[in-house]
Amino acid sequence: MSDGEFLVANFSRGPGVIGAHFELPLEAGAEEVWSFLTAPDRLPQWLAPGSIELREGGAAKLDFQDSGIVIDSQVTRCEAPHALAYSWSAPGQPDRPVRWTLAADGEGTHLSLDLELPSDEDAARSAAGWAAHLEMLAAAMAGAPMKFPFPTFKAAREAFNDKVAQLPA
Repeated sequence: MSDGEFLVANFSRGPGVIGAHFELPLEAGAEEVWSFLTAPDRLPQWLAPGSIELREGGAAKLDFQDSGIVIDSQVTRCEAPHALAYSWSAPGQPDRPVRWTLAADGEGTHLSLDLELPSDEDAARSAAGWAAHLEMLAAAMAGAPMKFPFPTFKAAREAFNDKVAQLPA
């Protein structure tokens, strides 16, 4: 993707939450995509240093050193290599579920990401961050890792603000 381009997110509103849904076709098999979502040596290439214990109740820990954000939650679903879920939260914070789903798509994999955030949080900002990280994931999987794409984040946040504002109350 080039500057100002980003993955589209579809937003929804439920009782006390805003959801965001992303879809990303990838040219790799599910096992390869799964390894980028879960392997400690691959997570820093597109997300952050950390580890995810691949079992329900296992620890999901990510450390975004540059921003000071630390994720310290538990895995709520693990069905390798098709489904993974954990909260994008630290202890004492509201639950912010992140759900990954992988499905065969010809010779590649169709990746879906579903986010859920408390409705009083900045859903557009969170979704824009994920749009940027998904761009980083695609680049890392293509063998061309990249730094956080701030132009993607900024363009996505502006567009997502408009989408979230149009959600029915």
